[in-house]
Amino acid sequence: MIALSLAEIAAVVGGQTHDIPDPSVQVTGPVVRDSREVQPGSLFVAFVGERVDGHDFAQAVVEAGAVALLASRPVGVPAIVVDDVQSALGALARHVVRRLGATLVALTGSAGKTSTKDLIAQVLARKAPTVFTPGSLNNEIGLPLTALSATDETRFLVLEMGARGIGHIRYLTDLTPPQIGLVLNVGTAHIGEFGGREQIAQAKGELVEALPSVEDGGVAVLNADDPLVRAMASRTKAKVILFGESGEADVRAENVRLTDSGQPAFSLHTPSGCSEVTMRLYGEHHVSNALAAAAVAHELGMSADEIATALSEAGSLSRWRMEVTERPDGVTIVNDAYNANPESMRAALRALAAMGKGRRTWAVLGKMAELGDEALAEHDAVGRLAVRLNVGKLVAVGGREASWLQLGAYNEGSWGEESVHVSDAQAAVDLLRSELRPGDVVLVKASRSVGLESVAQALVEAGTEGEVAAR
Repeated sequence: MIALSLAEIAAVVGGQTHDIPDPSVQVTGPVVRDSREVQPGSLFVAFVGERVDGHDFAQAVVEAGAVALLASRPVGVPAIVVDDVQSALGALARHVVRRLGATLVALTGSAGKTSTKDLIAQVLARKAPTVFTPGSLNNEIGLPLTALSATDETRFLVLEMGARGIGHIRYLTDLTPPQIGLVLNVGTAHIGEFGGREQIAQAKGELVEALPSVEDGGVAVLNADDPLVRAMASRTKAKVILFGESGEADVRAENVRLTDSGQPAFSLHTPSGCSEVTMRLYGEHHVSNALAAAAVAHELGMSADEIATALSEAGSLSRWRMEVTERPDGVTIVNDAYNANPESMRAALRALAAMGKGRRTWAVLGKMAELGDEALAEHDAVGRLAVRLNVGKLVAVGGREASWLQLGAYNEGSWGEESVHVSDAQAAVDLLRSELRPGDVVLVKASRSVGLESVAQALVEAGTEGEVAAR
C-alpha cells in the first residue's frame, strides 16, 4: 500500500484511535485479513466470521509486526475502531485508488474471468508494473484488499469483479472506479440466484455504466460474439471496443486452430497490425480470453507483435484451472476443479477431446451449483455432450446432480462401462487408480463446493508413488 499514517487512515475511514501512542506512525506493509500474512508495517483487518473472530489474533499480529488493527472494538493493542469493518476497508481502498497514478482495468463475466485477468496481467506487466487480483478474490472484501496492495510504482491495476445479484458490481466500481471495463460473456453461472440471463446481463452491465465518458478516457471492451454483451454498448458513455471472432470485431482472431496437444493458435488482428499467437494454455475457449486481453493491451498502447509474444508466453497463474500434469507413466491429469458452470464445463470437455486425440479420455465430473430450475437440463446436456465428443469414460461423482450427468450420457448412447456414477471423491479415486493405463487423459471438474481437486491431487500423487515403486 502507499504509505499512510494511522491518523490519516482513521480520518479516511471515520474511525477512532485506541491504544495508539503515536498516530503519525505509518502503515508501510500490506493490508491483510489473514494473520499468517502479516508483515512488518502491516495493517490487520479484523473481520468477525462464522467460526473465526479476527480480533482474537490482535496480540499475535502486533507481535508479528502489524502497526495496528482495523477493528470493530478495542482490543488492547493499537487499533482504529469503526462501526463496520467492511465499509471502512472499502473507504480506505477508494481513497488509495484515487491517489494512485495507475490505470484501473476492471473485468467481469459469467465464465473465464480469472483466466482472462491472469492473461491481462501478464501482458501488461511487460509494459509497466502491474498489480492484479490474486486467484478469484473478486468480492467486496477481496477487491479492496487487492487495490490496497498497489503502490506508487504501480501503473496498471487489474481487478476482477464478481457478482451474485443486481447492484454488486455497482458497489465494487464505486470502491475502485475503472477507466477500462471489460465484459467477457453472459452465461448461466449463478443463474439460480439471478433469476435469468437477462438479469445476469443487467448486473454485468453495471461495469460499463460506471466508466468515464469518451472525453474522459473511458473504454468499454465488449465481446462481439455475445449478443447480450454487445448490447451493453448502449449503456455506456465510454469508447466501445469489440473483440471476438466476428468480422466486425476491432480485435479479432482468424484461422483459429488447436495444436496436437490441444493448445490454441490463431492470427491476431488489431487496428494497428497482425501477428501470430500459439498459447501455452489448453482449450479453444482461451482464444476469446486472449482476444479480450489483447483488446485491453492494444488500448494501452501495446503493438500486435508485443501482445502476441506476451500471449504466447503466458501461463496459468491461478490453481486448478486447466492445470495439466504429465505423470511419469504417461497419464495426463487436467485439474479444472476450481469451479464449474455449463459454459466452462462444455469448454473443458472440448479441450479434453482435443488433448485426447488417439488416447483414451476420462471425464470425472461433479455438480454444477446455483443453476436453479435449469439444473436438471444443464447436467443432462453436459452428460450428452461428453458422449457426442467421444469421451471414453464418464465418471459422475456425487449425489443427485451427478446422477443427472450419468443419465444424460446413458440416454445419449453411453451404455455398459462407458459411464458410471460413484458416490464420492474417494470412490472416484479408487476406480481410476485401478483402471487408468499409460497414455490416458483425465479431466477433473465440478463446482468448488464439491472439492474434486482432491481427486486430481490423488491421481497426481499416485503417479509419483508408481515412479518410486518402479525404482
